[in-house]
Amino acid sequence: MKTLTLTLFMALFIGLAHGQEKYITKQGNISFYSHSPVEDIEAENNQVLSIVDTSDGEIAVSLLIQSFIFEKSLMQEHFNENYMESHKYPKAIFRGKILELGDLTENDKTATIQGELTIRGISKPIETTANIKKMDDSIVLTGSFLVEVKDYKIKIPSIVANNIAKTIKVSFELIHQPYN
Repeated sequence: MKTLTLTLFMALFIGLAHGQEKYITKQGNISFYSHSPVEDIEAENNQVLSIVDTSDGEIAVSLLIQSFIFEKSLMQEHFNENYMESHKYPKAIFRGKILELGDLTENDKTATIQGELTIRGISKPIETTANIKKMDDSIVLTGSFLVEVKDYKIKIPSIVANNIAKTIKVSFELIHQPYN
C-alpha cells in the first residue's frame, strides 16, 4: 500500500512538474500549534516539498512527519511514536487547487484553497484561504487552517488529554521557485 501511495504521489508530482508554469519548493515551512489550559505545544517542519501549477492552480504538498521539530525532545518522541505513529504513516500529503488564482503581483492576494489532506492514511477535505503573491521570480503562499485531532484518529491517552488541544492550528509558508 505504501508503494502504491508513493507511486501515485510521484505520478502526480511528475505530471505537475512538466511545463513552464510550475513552481517548486523543497524547503517550505509548516508548523502547528496546540493550545490547552495546561500547556502550549508547537512544532515546525522546514523540509516541506510543494509544487504549484499556475496554469490551473493545482497544488501538491508532501512532508515527512518525523521532520517536525519540537522544543522538547520528549514531546517529539511521543508525537512520532504514540500519536502520529510515523513509522507506519511517514508522510502527510495535501493535493488540491488554488481557486481564483488569476494574475499574480507583488501585492498580497487572498485565494481559496480546496483539496484533500491525508494524515495517518485518512483523507479529509480541507478548505482555507491563503495569501499569495509573486516576489521576484518566486510565488509565496502563506496561511493557516484548523485540523480536528479526532478526524485523523489520533488517540490521546486520557492522562494527557487536557495537555493537547482537540483542534490544532496548522500554518504554512511556501516560497516556490520556477521549476526547470
